[in-house]
Amino acid sequence: MIPVTKPFLPPKEEYINYLDSIWVSQWLTNQGPLLNELELNLKDYLNVDHLLFLGNGTIAIQLAIKALALKGEIITTPYSYVATTTTIVWEGCTPVFVDIDKNTLNIDPELIEAAITPNTSAILATHVFGNPCDVEAIDRIAKKHNLKVIYDAAHAFGVTVNGKSIFEYGDISTTSFHATKLFTVEGGAVITKDASLLRRIALMKGFGHTSPITFEGIGINGKNSEFHAAMGLCNLKYIDSIREKRKEQYIYYGERLAKINAKKQSLHAECEYNYSYFPLIFETEDVLVKTIQELENYYIQPRRYFYPSLNTLPYLYDSQKCPLSERSAVGSLCLPLYHSLKKNEQDLICRIILRNLNY
Repeated sequence: MIPVTKPFLPPKEEYINYLDSIWVSQWLTNQGPLLNELELNLKDYLNVDHLLFLGNGTIAIQLAIKALALKGEIITTPYSYVATTTTIVWEGCTPVFVDIDKNTLNIDPELIEAAITPNTSAILATHVFGNPCDVEAIDRIAKKHNLKVIYDAAHAFGVTVNGKSIFEYGDISTTSFHATKLFTVEGGAVITKDASLLRRIALMKGFGHTSPITFEGIGINGKNSEFHAAMGLCNLKYIDSIREKRKEQYIYYGERLAKINAKKQSLHAECEYNYSYFPLIFETEDVLVKTIQELENYYIQPRRYFYPSLNTLPYLYDSQKCPLSERSAVGSLCLPLYHSLKKNEQDLICRIILRNLNY
């Protein structure tokens, strides 16, 4: 079986060493020593000022919306994982979808201003597959119209643009450490340049506690555990080699599949990419489905990221047309990409795709 991805697991003895320290401290949660160490190490590695390690990437977006006190409409992308839209609705706001750029697959900034109304409070954009949005254009629009900006950077761990972390852009960036991501722990994080925002989120993620018997505002349980922090501390030591391996695999796919009639994502010209995913956009859904069936015949499991286009979700009251996102969603497929994937396995995947497309 070749799955679309596998989590990186460190040498077991390294993790056990951290577990021994947990048994000594008997501290399992509530901002324990390993969690504090991980937050410091992540800030250092990513070169960011303020970061909080949370239970997952979805609650990170929820807390971002709540901390910014957003109301009304939030302009967002239809081409992302469902959590991007779900959190907007969950927090009582209305998603307003703006179509994507067909090459970058990110929200098209040229369409944003036309979607702004008196009820618009923010822009929530996704760095799709870790490819940076046009952050400069979005920043100009947000400042012009006095809007907040949240970036769903779930896929963008370690990505830089214009020489600095992609997490430094917007009012708040959120990310995910789910098992499908480059940095795998299970959890997520919020990053912001605003220390007051960080304090607000820090209170919210711990029920609003300011002491065991006092509270400041409403809160929720957004914390993470010492066990997850231990895995994070282990895996962070290997993140550069994980990234380099994926880069080799990404480039190899690109070389082997250069001639096929499927669109590849155009990366931001000024970014240092993390090579988390290798997406292809096939001409039609029929070609996509046939390709998946052929791969599955050989026990290979690619994945349809991101389907369906979020503007077509059944629980939305007002369906908004986004033809480029809808077209990309029905044709998009991510190929297997992970640290232990072998070149001969990539060769098998490529041969099946080439044969299926008559190359």
